[in-house]
Amino acid sequence: MDAMIRTAVTAAAVLLLAGCQVLNAPPKVDVAEPTSALPAAQPAPVVNNGSLFQAAQYRPLFEDHRARLVGDTLTVQIVEKVSASQKSTSSIDKSGTVSAGITALPGIAPNSFGRASAAGNSSNTYAGKGSTENSNDFSGTITATVTGVLPNGHLLVAGEKQIGVNHNVDVLRFSGQVDPRAIQPGNSVPSAQIANVRIEHRGRGAQAEANGIGWLARFFLNVLPI
Repeated sequence: MDAMIRTAVTAAAVLLLAGCQVLNAPPKVDVAEPTSALPAAQPAPVVNNGSLFQAAQYRPLFEDHRARLVGDTLTVQIVEKVSASQKSTSSIDKSGTVSAGITALPGIAPNSFGRASAAGNSSNTYAGKGSTENSNDFSGTITATVTGVLPNGHLLVAGEKQIGVNHNVDVLRFSGQVDPRAIQPGNSVPSAQIANVRIEHRGRGAQAEANGIGWLARFFLNVLPI
């Protein structure tokens, strides 16, 4: 009997912890997977066509080294600055007045309606104002790996960087689509010239946990104020 009680308590604790994790789950960024090059494949058979040019291994002789094939690396200069603001104001005023009176009726003395009158007033006023402002500034450097080459020659790149200090791990992940013509000398490209950019910068450890809201506080934030 005691064993069954201990098992039930353990199961309840596990479910409680799982529920806490779900309530405080961080939003996910759709970074391309995998963030490294595919496993090395077997070398392709040598084509004895008598030509020095091989499309699968082509690298120009008279240009700086640039990422071109799967497995090549590329330095990404992350400089993202986004700022947006929106303001709106609206107002509505409406008023009305109604008055009526009776002066005479057939068969009734006129002075009987000296005080027979009716009047009404109505007014409606509405005013609304709203504003939204958002500013984001992110900068950094990461070296990504070419994970694929599209038919038009564009490169699919993804990279990940992890830095651990004491009990905290800082994780930076990046993915995007690079036009080879945007690659600058030194095999680098600014993030503003990369399409479909996905950036994730998060931490793991005590510092990241301190920035999260506890499950009980999150529960009350969801139900209050009524």
